[in-house]
Amino acid sequence: MKPTFTLLLLLGLLAGGCLLPVPTVHAAGLDRTGLVQEMCGDASAMGRAGATLIAIAASGSDDDRAFAAPLARAMIDRQLACDDAGAVLAEGGLDAGSRTPREAVGAPRSPLLSLKNRPVFELADAAFVLRTAPTAGQRAAALRTLERRPAMIPEGLLDSAAQAESDAGLKAQIEYLAQSAALNASDLSARIRAIGRVAENPNRRALTQISALAQDPAYTSNPAFRAAVDAATARIERGIAIGDTLATLYNGLSFASILFMAAIGLAIIFGLMGVINLAQGELIMIGAYVTWLVQQGLRHIAPGLLDWYLVLAIPVAFLATAAIGVALEATLLRHLYKRPLMSLLATWAVSLFLMNLVRVVFGTQNLQFETPFYVSGGVPVIGDFIFTWNRMFAIAFAVATLAVAWLVVRRTPLGLNIRAVTQNRDMAACIGIPTRRVDMMAFGLGSGLAGLAGLALSPIYSVNTQMGQNFIIDSFMVVVLGGVGTIAGTVVAALGIGQINVLIEPLWGAVAAKVIVLLMIIAFLQWRPEGLFSVKGRRK
Repeated sequence: MKPTFTLLLLLGLLAGGCLLPVPTVHAAGLDRTGLVQEMCGDASAMGRAGATLIAIAASGSDDDRAFAAPLARAMIDRQLACDDAGAVLAEGGLDAGSRTPREAVGAPRSPLLSLKNRPVFELADAAFVLRTAPTAGQRAAALRTLERRPAMIPEGLLDSAAQAESDAGLKAQIEYLAQSAALNASDLSARIRAIGRVAENPNRRALTQISALAQDPAYTSNPAFRAAVDAATARIERGIAIGDTLATLYNGLSFASILFMAAIGLAIIFGLMGVINLAQGELIMIGAYVTWLVQQGLRHIAPGLLDWYLVLAIPVAFLATAAIGVALEATLLRHLYKRPLMSLLATWAVSLFLMNLVRVVFGTQNLQFETPFYVSGGVPVIGDFIFTWNRMFAIAFAVATLAVAWLVVRRTPLGLNIRAVTQNRDMAACIGIPTRRVDMMAFGLGSGLAGLAGLALSPIYSVNTQMGQNFIIDSFMVVVLGGVGTIAGTVVAALGIGQINVLIEPLWGAVAAKVIVLLMIIAFLQWRPEGLFSVKGRRK
């Protein structure tokens, strides 16, 4: 390519906003001395040097990029001193060509970029930073510079940068910009190929890109282009619909797991003793705060185990809240079983006491939790649906809690005693079952499960002194709908309420969704007062 033609092409592209075609630069073909001389030449020579720098950033070797990157920044900052022997990089005092230390010879001058050449060198500098910068923040800043001039980005630059990018979020941004540049290419066949690549990852951003092409002149003049746009639009819309359906099911399952975790302990307590424990929400809160204390302890004692604080906090959160529940039952509720209104008021007073005690000790601000590697990020599936690990952690934890609770109730002596007392307290006492002890242990078990719910909520929910109040009503709705004292009913009710709530909320809002769900539960209980499942012989 002749120098004069290159200059005219460069100036035409800058004025017209077309994609900048740059030559492929091979390691053996780069004239480093000639490049430095052009940077010290007139405006046309500087334009040729800028085009060469862009080509090096796009397709040059690692050695050539390492050589050329300081030159682009030096030209922008006027840190290149041209002298009789070539040029010197002012920062470091190195010869621009050989990179050996030397002093400037004669009367050095700093080249001044023209208004036409400056964008070229800024583009080259951003391209070098995108390809070579060590931190994701620097590469993101360079990408923002490139986004301002998508028509000037050379072909292959963004594809190479995306392949080498280690940060998933930044890689997605680079790929999106590459798609935008390809969709606006001058070659129609290249645009059709780019449309097909965009349609392979259907999401709303891709739909916006493809829909805009319906206004392109090629859409009406070229049948192949129009067919490609229409096919891609249909494919993307189909993928978005599938993704939205999966996202609704996944979010509903996640919300149901949270409801189940919050309600399972209450189901055991309410089903066994008939006590409406209004302090159950505060036990959830205490479980989350205990998890935070475990995190802070590991931060100071064993920083290497900090990522595993959620796992290590499981026994601590359970035992701490179970101990509070045992103490509450032994000192207060034991004396109020025959007086349900007094037990209701007593547990409400306990909830206020615990909430204000935590507020005095820890303050009212939200607690900050580390995000372990196993609950951070997610996997894009289809459309805009992302399989997030933090929600999957809550679901898996709820399943594990369900399995443990079922084993305790169905396969242990304590569970046998709980079922016996739940079905007929007087007969259980007659055959020698210590009903008072069973009450205490069951209350401790239900309280410990509430603590585990707080642990599961800590990675995905705002942890503060008010968090328990947000779950107590939902917990009672799950317990009453499922049938008091049944684990199976709690599971089914949590799934039903969770999915219905997620379906209604996008249409009418969160408050209206809760009201509608409550009205549906009231209507159902009018038809079936015992709930979905009932315990035979339950104490009335």
